[in-house]
Amino acid sequence: MQLKRSLLCTLLGATLACSTLSSLPALAGKTDDTLNVAFSAEPEALDTYKIAGREGLILARHLYDGLLYKDLDTGEFKPALAESWEFTDPLTIELKLRQGVKFHNGASFSADDVLTTLNTVIKPDYGTRYQISVDWIERVEKINDYSVRIHMAKPFAGAVEMLADALPIYPRAYFSENGSAGMAAMPIGTGPYQLMEQTPGVRYVLERFDDHYADSPKGRPSIKRIVARTIPEMNTQYAELMSGSLDWSWRIPPDQAKKLERRVTIVNAPIMRIAYVNFAKAAQDGAYAISDARVRKAIIHAVNREQIAKVFGGDASEVLNSACNPAQFGCEQDVTRYEYDPAQAKALLQDAGLGDGFDMDMTFAAMPRPVAEAVAADLAKVGIRVNLNENQYAAAVQKWREGSVPALFSNWGSYGIGDVVFIDSNFFGGGADDQSADPEVAALLQLADTSNDRAVRKANYSLALKKIADEAYWMPMYNFNINYGLSDDLNFTPHPDEFARWWLASWK
Repeated sequence: MQLKRSLLCTLLGATLACSTLSSLPALAGKTDDTLNVAFSAEPEALDTYKIAGREGLILARHLYDGLLYKDLDTGEFKPALAESWEFTDPLTIELKLRQGVKFHNGASFSADDVLTTLNTVIKPDYGTRYQISVDWIERVEKINDYSVRIHMAKPFAGAVEMLADALPIYPRAYFSENGSAGMAAMPIGTGPYQLMEQTPGVRYVLERFDDHYADSPKGRPSIKRIVARTIPEMNTQYAELMSGSLDWSWRIPPDQAKKLERRVTIVNAPIMRIAYVNFAKAAQDGAYAISDARVRKAIIHAVNREQIAKVFGGDASEVLNSACNPAQFGCEQDVTRYEYDPAQAKALLQDAGLGDGFDMDMTFAAMPRPVAEAVAADLAKVGIRVNLNENQYAAAVQKWREGSVPALFSNWGSYGIGDVVFIDSNFFGGGADDQSADPEVAALLQLADTSNDRAVRKANYSLALKKIADEAYWMPMYNFNINYGLSDDLNFTPHPDEFARWWLASWK
């Protein structure tokens, strides 16, 4: 054991004192059927509707169930707390609920739980973190003890996506009495795991819920217990991974992943988040140089996106051509492509009367400076002199909406949901973030966003995305990916929505 500690000290270097290793927990994992996982950021209080970060949402999805479930491996929506569902008209969904379901506190699930939960969280004063998840619901009506009717406030093609685990159902009596604070203090759901103990933000112990309903699409978990800890210092996480006292870690930087892969299993996987540069074509009454399509196309030709994706994105990152993530429903891939071609970029600038180049401001937010500098360096080679301005995301978005930013380099995660409805209308649908102001594109997106017919949605998204690419309203960059560090004993499959599904994990 002493030899192993010495090897770990050598691998980790001086940034981690060897004394840290002497205090590591004893080996756990497979031997006592406990999955030990670590986050570097603190999970938020476990009322799903108030959580923004993935850490808390991951824990919550193990504790709670939604009315529906989406199998990301097949793209299929499956029954969960609801056995079936149908749109009786464009603004009404009727759901038949499952009988025999128990909450962790022994209470029986029924329509009353659905009504109390959803009719509470849609109220503005409840403070649901992401209004897009609930603002499409006007009210929920009880038909009988095991049937409900959702009346929609507006047509919304993402309704089924939201019902699939994003809107968990809470127990009526407990939630009515204790509210959001009660759900945070002692979360009670119908999920495959129940919370046994927590030190909020620090440590959580979950155990398999043996009364989880038999036909759950999440299935019966193979692993009995999960212990999740917040370990801010990544070097400590690496040490625990290599010593065997940690079974799962994520968001490991590429350089560290290469060092660790000799000692633990490293899995690299793409996620829903993508990087992009948005062009303010219609801002300032078209005064910016990029109001000219030739200039926008020149910019895209001038940037070596493939090299940038390889260097900064990682092994699982790919150059994007469409204004969405290829993993999303409706993300048309047969669009105009702009290959890296500085000569073509210069020719387009010459044709636009800017043969001597021009100066351009570009704001970047939620992107590493070296990536923005790489884009600027490529543009400088064709005469486009970029002044980089780094802002916090909220400030950058505010400037963008004011029209004072000709180009914005940032990223978008679509709330982790694999549907184009959660990205393109935000940027091209005529709202505050739409600086391309193309009424044809906005109309196509409106048709797609409000239809319940997947064929209609796909056709209209295709037309909209083709127009966005043809006119070069965006410069799609690359899809993000993350590295997971796993115990050699663990079977774990990552998914692009970044929700760890530990209920599907098992020991080798």
